[in-house]
Amino acid sequence: MSTLATRQAIAGAMCRLLDLGLSQGTSGNISVRVDGGFLVTPSGIPAEDLAPDDLVAMDFDGRYDHPLAPSSEWRFHRDILAARPEIGAVVHAHPPYATGFAICGREIPAVHYMIAMAGGPTIRCAPYAPYGTQRLSDLALAALDGRSACLLANHGMIATGPTLAKALWLAVEVETLCRQYAIALQVGAPVVLSDAEVAETVERFKSYGPREKS
Repeated sequence: MSTLATRQAIAGAMCRLLDLGLSQGTSGNISVRVDGGFLVTPSGIPAEDLAPDDLVAMDFDGRYDHPLAPSSEWRFHRDILAARPEIGAVVHAHPPYATGFAICGREIPAVHYMIAMAGGPTIRCAPYAPYGTQRLSDLALAALDGRSACLLANHGMIATGPTLAKALWLAVEVETLCRQYAIALQVGAPVVLSDAEVAETVERFKSYGPREKS
């Protein structure tokens, strides 16, 4: 994918987050790995106003040359991409159900086999730290160890993937799982799958998810 196509895809994905109700106003941000660093959404620009040229190119030292400032959350975007070479895109959003559990500081257990999409038997919730700080980035990285998604206490969620399409898909699936878990808690006591049952599905999911047409 060319740099222009990548920029257009990021701008489109930000609008998609808004359309799906996963973000509101100027909340939410996206990064995608490119040669020499990554592209990240700028700070304070509403998704519907975002143009491809507004995306900020950064290197892994945190340097950029752009009239717009990068998202205040650029640190965890940089650190995730730097630490996890298999990750090509990071999506951060504040969807209602995932954020509701994050506000309670609760991880998501294996109440549905789709938990395996995030890489393990739980979706962890990182402890609280102020937005935009290195502390938040460090906590997010720990919560993502062996996982492709996590919650951020009193904040929101992070979803990652080898491509932007897969990271966006995972963000939608995490919010769906959180909504299902919230409903199940109202019905009764959710039944949690065993680690072995989840591990089997993790293996099966290695070839699962959205694919680009050849």
